[in-house]
Order: sequence, then structure tokens, then C-alpha cells
Amino acid sequence: MEHDAAVRSSGTLMCLGSGAAFGAMAVFGKLAYDEGATVGTLLAVRFALAAALFWALVLAGGAAREIRALGRRDVGIGLALGLCGYALQSGCFFAALERIDASLLSLVLYTFPAIVAVAAVALGRERMNGRRAAALGLALGGLVLVLAGAGTGALDPLGAALGLGAAVVYSTYILVSDGVAGRMRPLLLSALVCTGAAASLTTGSAMLGELRPGEVTAAGWGWLACLAVVSTVVAISLFFAGLRRVGPTTASILSTVEPVVTVLLAFLAFGETLGPVQVLGGALVLAAVPVLELRTTKITWRRAAWAES
Repeated sequence: MEHDAAVRSSGTLMCLGSGAAFGAMAVFGKLAYDEGATVGTLLAVRFALAAALFWALVLAGGAAREIRALGRRDVGIGLALGLCGYALQSGCFFAALERIDASLLSLVLYTFPAIVAVAAVALGRERMNGRRAAALGLALGGLVLVLAGAGTGALDPLGAALGLGAAVVYSTYILVSDGVAGRMRPLLLSALVCTGAAASLTTGSAMLGELRPGEVTAAGWGWLACLAVVSTVVAISLFFAGLRRVGPTTASILSTVEPVVTVLLAFLAFGETLGPVQVLGGALVLAAVPVLELRTTKITWRRAAWAES
């Protein structure tokens, strides 16, 4: 009973930590852009450094035997998650960013918790009960206020479609990750994902002429390192570890803390002001966490008590 509650609580903290680390990504990226990094350089360097770090951690943990024991199917899925999932999601996101405002794009992208919830129910993995529905409503309602408070601008149909495509790809990524995450350690899966993403994004950036690392200043390399360590290695590791403990729907709801962290860090780093609507939205997003976690703890205790009776 207590062990199950502790596992879910630790999973909740991991997902929140992952969201915070991902939330810092936009600030690190903006600072790197100011120091000469292009989009292609940023993505290629980020995943190349992250892949090297993940493999170093995997080997340091003595997982060489585990690597040899992996089936080709799981290796292929891990690489494809990065090769296709991360690359396609990033491509859709940055293509959309050229056509619509960043705030509107973020709002469209963060329809993914609803997509994951519906898909998980359709696949028979989870049930959409009142607790999940309430938490999802709070999270999405809060996101509307947080992101709409910055202004949405004119709506470009193709840009909106690309943003929705990014949300669909990310939702698929979460659901596929949930299956393979149970068959291998998060660090090993993360190494495979980042390796696939590094290969795809480096090749694509070079072909498009966007891979120009020589233009990045020393400070820029520091921000790129922060992207690789904090917003990739730490963020992905925590996400996969939390995913195994709480499941895809809960993990996706908890990860909506990411844009709130982005708004707060942008305020601290660049002096961007937060309006009353954004503050209210952030409060609603954060309110989804105790609603989700406290109800889960009570249900876990009831199930444990029923099993012991």
C-alpha cells in the first residue's frame, strides 16, 4: 500500500521535474540564438551531445550486457522514436513557428494531453474516469489562459495544421514510449532515442545548409550544453522514469507544467511581465497536480485495503 503510493508520488515528481527541465529549453534556446546558433545547429548539437552523455551513463552503469541482450525490435523502436518522432515533431513545430505566433503554436501543441487521453482509452490501456477528466480540464483550461494572455495573433490555417501535426506526433511518441519503456531501462532507451534524433536532425540540417556550428560563440556553446544536459538528458530521463510509474495519461497531464515554467523563466531572465490572466492560468495548471495525485493516492490505498481483506 505505502510502496504503491510512494511509487506514484515519485513518478509525479519525476514528471514535474521533466516538465520544468523542458520548460527551460525555450530560454536556453533564445540565449543560444542570440549567440549565433541556427535552428539546425541547435537541434543537431543538442541531440548529438545528449546521445554521447546518455551512452556514457549507460556504459558507466555496466549495461553492456543489457545492450547485447536487447532484441532488434526494441532497438529499432528506440531509434525510430528519435529518428522519426523527435525529428518530425521538431520539423512541424519550427515550420509552424514561421507562420503563426509562438503563443498560439504552444496552445495548439498542448492539445496533446487530450489526444493522449482519448487514444489511451481507445486502445483500451486506461479508463477516462472523473478524476482524469477534472485534472485534464484544469490543465487545459489553465493553458488556454496562460498562452492566450500573451496574444494569439492572426490564424494561419497551414501553420495551425502544422502545430496540430506536432501535437499528434508527440502524442504518438508518448504512447509508443509507454510500451517500450517497460522493457528496458530509461537511460538505455533515452540513449537510443537521442542517437536516432541526432542522426536525423544532423543530416537534415546539413542538407538544408542550417548546420553552422562555426558561427556559435563560446557563450552560445554554453547554452547549447545547457540544452543538452538540462533540457534533454535530465528532462528525458525523468520523463521515461515517471512514465513507467504513472502511465501515459497522467504523465502527459503533469507535463503541462512545462509552459508555466517557460513563462516564469522568461519573466526572470528577460523581464517579460505576467498579466493577471496568465497568473490565473498558471494557478489552474498547477491545481491539476494535487487533484490528480491526491485522488490517485486514495484509490491506491482503497485497492490495497481491498486486496488485503
